[in-house]
Amino acid sequence: MNLRLNNKNTLLGKSASVISVILKGVGQIMLQENSITGLLFLIGIFYGSPAMGFAALLATICGTATAYLLKYDKTEINRGLYGFSAALVGVAVMLFLKPVFWAWLIVVIGAALAAMLQHFFIKRKIPAFTFPFVLVTWLILFICNNLYSDLLAVPVPIIAHLSDSFSDGFKSFGQVIFQNKLVSGLLFFVAVFISSPIAALYGLAGAIVSDIIAFGFSAPIDDINLGLYGFNAVLCAIVFAGDKVKDGIWVLLSIVLSLGVSILMIKFHFIQLTFPFVFATWITLFLKNKLQKHNKELL
Repeated sequence: MNLRLNNKNTLLGKSASVISVILKGVGQIMLQENSITGLLFLIGIFYGSPAMGFAALLATICGTATAYLLKYDKTEINRGLYGFSAALVGVAVMLFLKPVFWAWLIVVIGAALAAMLQHFFIKRKIPAFTFPFVLVTWLILFICNNLYSDLLAVPVPIIAHLSDSFSDGFKSFGQVIFQNKLVSGLLFFVAVFISSPIAALYGLAGAIVSDIIAFGFSAPIDDINLGLYGFNAVLCAIVFAGDKVKDGIWVLLSIVLSLGVSILMIKFHFIQLTFPFVFATWITLFLKNKLQKHNKELL
């Protein structure tokens, strides 16, 4: 009897551990190693689109399973580092492609590829952030556009409602994971706030500032209201969030850079995804590291 109970407890413990890793993988989309954050992200995605919710869950499982099968570092796996780019690939596939059998197969393959790319960057100590997701999604769209155009979803016009800068900021949180509903954005904000209040508040402020600057550059007001000019700023602000004045300066620099890249990519009809965030963060980290190295040499 005791042996049976011990086996049951061991099985339950392992199941809870696996679920925690999967949820952390989803939470890492906004750099939060927190299973509650990941759970709220999933709820927000399911609220916006059940298909996207299932795709995010399936992709995270596939990305994590790929890491296990290829015997990647268990500490990295347990932190959810092989789940977040995969999750974003899953959601993106359901956004850009029709929800048919082949699309679900692409979710599985894309998730595995995203995990392998993540490992490539981790081994070389390159802060890739969501770049594997960007590369895989660009590849999927390139192949589908040129060879399998019948898989592409028919764009559905999104009606933008009158809103204010505050609600636009929450919608920017939603757009990080391709959700345009305010409720999803609020859930994502709360999810990050539970893990890191300062990161959530910086993310909201960053989105609002980005929207205001975009408005000053005559960006389409409907796109601003949908959060399309603020979601990269959310991620930039989360990366550089801190309790010092200089942290705020790095946040501002990164969101201005990301907005500039976003405007250029939209102007030339490139699918931006989170590339503006990745590029702006790389440049800002480079400048920050250079400055810190210079200050150390002076001391």
